[in-house]
Amino acid sequence: MNSKPEGAGAGARACWFVGAAYGGTDDQTPRFLQEGIWENGYQDKYLDKVKSIQVGDRIAIKSSYTRKHDLPFDNRGQTVSVMAIKAIGTVKENLGDGRTLKVDWTPFDPPREWYFYTNQYTIWKVLPGKWTTDALIGFTFEEKAQDINRFRNAPFNWTRFYEAVADKLLTFRNRRDELIAGIHNIASKVSCLSYLQDQFADGSSGPLKDICPFTAMGIFNRGITDANRKAIAKELASLLEVSEPVPDSFEGIPTLINLNSWFFGFDNERQPDDIDILWEAFAQAIAFADAESDDAEARSAFVSAYDNAMQRRGVGWNLTEGLYWIRPWKFPPLDDLSQRYISKKLNIQIGMNGPKGRCNATDYLAVLDTLEARFQEDAYPVHSFPELSLAARPSKDSGTSAHPNATAPDAQDDEADATLEAEVTPATIEPYSVDDILTAGCFIVREKLEKILERLQYKKNLILQGPPGTGKTWLAKQLAFALIGQRDDSKVRAVQFHPNLSYEDFIRGWRPVEDGKLTLVDGPFVEMMKAAAKDPTSRYVVVIEEINRGNPAQIFGEMLTLLEVDKRTPNEALELSYKRSDGERVFIPGNLYVIGTMNIADRSLALVDLALRRRFAFIDLEPTLGKPWSDWVQSKCGIDSEILVEIEKRLIALNSEISADTGLGPQFRVGHSYVTPPSGPISDAREWFRQVVETEIGPLLDEYWFDALEKSRKARERMLEGF
Repeated sequence: MNSKPEGAGAGARACWFVGAAYGGTDDQTPRFLQEGIWENGYQDKYLDKVKSIQVGDRIAIKSSYTRKHDLPFDNRGQTVSVMAIKAIGTVKENLGDGRTLKVDWTPFDPPREWYFYTNQYTIWKVLPGKWTTDALIGFTFEEKAQDINRFRNAPFNWTRFYEAVADKLLTFRNRRDELIAGIHNIASKVSCLSYLQDQFADGSSGPLKDICPFTAMGIFNRGITDANRKAIAKELASLLEVSEPVPDSFEGIPTLINLNSWFFGFDNERQPDDIDILWEAFAQAIAFADAESDDAEARSAFVSAYDNAMQRRGVGWNLTEGLYWIRPWKFPPLDDLSQRYISKKLNIQIGMNGPKGRCNATDYLAVLDTLEARFQEDAYPVHSFPELSLAARPSKDSGTSAHPNATAPDAQDDEADATLEAEVTPATIEPYSVDDILTAGCFIVREKLEKILERLQYKKNLILQGPPGTGKTWLAKQLAFALIGQRDDSKVRAVQFHPNLSYEDFIRGWRPVEDGKLTLVDGPFVEMMKAAAKDPTSRYVVVIEEINRGNPAQIFGEMLTLLEVDKRTPNEALELSYKRSDGERVFIPGNLYVIGTMNIADRSLALVDLALRRRFAFIDLEPTLGKPWSDWVQSKCGIDSEILVEIEKRLIALNSEISADTGLGPQFRVGHSYVTPPSGPISDAREWFRQVVETEIGPLLDEYWFDALEKSRKARERMLEGF
């Protein structure tokens, strides 16, 4: 069974994995098969993605879920993600409405199950070229079997084996004669370990008589075949009595150079305590990695042991590789590829104040601490040292990263949407639409919300402006989620402008690091540009609160020009004020949107630069009460409708007075947010309203009528009269 489209180059085309149940609907697969179609069940999501599907593209109906039992392999009690392939086909016609495709379907009965590398989105675009995607495409459309072991072991299950080996090695610290004898026994079985021959002071040579733990682990972490690495790892595990299984794949793990696989010199070159010093560094590294994060004593001991080891012959950057092997979740590797990724892609400066221009312990921990802090950011390219190491080196199969959640920075596909796991169930991304905005407590009519989203999609930059209390910031974030089509915080970044904010804070600037040096650091806007560029089929949004409270023209700099819709191409790229390299030019990706908010009643704010106004669509928000407001507050908070009618009447009267005041005007009206309590029961609605007037609306009126406080007092009294 094969629905592969005809024609040269078909294998390089995108394949589409689509759902058939959405928005609470029943499974539509039988209807789709019968009618020869596939339909996007959403009115306002995935439209552009569906429109991009081409005639001849291969398509599959899938259903994603998780299972812990009755799996065709030993899952060791872990929850496993599963994707059932129900039918495959070829697209015969795209109606161009973003919703309907005509498809020549071939069903699977029963569905075929695929494991680990799955996706829960309604539409998943899969491009060939990586081992993960090639395997999925082959399984789905060409009836190839899934290599369960490869997916089960990828990408980071190897870490348990490496940590277990390190723990067992440490028990041999004071019985190294047993260890070296066992390793020589392994060498007698595997020819690629013949390098374990020492040279002595008398000019003779012979078998190595002592060994450090890093070199011991290095015997299966060299530039040899995977088959030999597995064979050696298996023998070493047997010697050490390690029960963890040998990894099926070594992708993403740095290796030693074959001609320089020791961490110490020959006997006739090394100091008597060189190997002892390496055992001490090994022990202190494990102690530091396993200690509490604030254990200053463990950190200090590690620093001392690291710096001492770095003074020894044969120890250089390979020490960081060894540290990564023994505790990959704690220590970053700084081999050539990892250094390049950290400095070029992540823009983190690596200090080199140690021997021969390498890292000393302070430099190394500075990189470690910086990375661990950045890993906490949802939008950061990688979130652990194993992900970093994997992203830094090409896949053996395709020259790209093998792990979908550590996609290489230049990847241009949807693979970041996927989940590859055996440990935990992937987090479900919650779909989000205009309906969700209305349900959450927005009192703007649907038609206006849809028009706002249309303007945002066309202009790409939008500002919500209005009086205080009209829900500008709240609505900005809800619009961002609706634009994306899902509630995904990793694709929305909120920042706030203020008078002290600068271009260096928002775009790029110099920041101090260790020893008073400076490093060039990207601000949140450039970081979001990079995130959007890596994932061009998704939308990303920067929400800027109080955009006119700073100096937008100064903060944006040359980005002000690049914000324009017709400037968002590589041909319009410009140099930044602070360049990372000669000739570096940047542009804002077309899938990055900006939503700003503006409080037009703030006397302290300067007029918005006209150049900025030309680049944004402006939406006016009004105090919005009426039936939508009343119904929502009554249903969510249980406030009697008669009380709500009275509150509405009084707020309208107050806003009329404010609008008529020649010193104020409509832009100073009091918004509905002041009288919209958070969802939850209000036991005494009258007391709640009195508190709102006394502690929120009253002080605001005092600020408005600061030179006529009697007028403010009377307005407050009218608000509470009879309550």
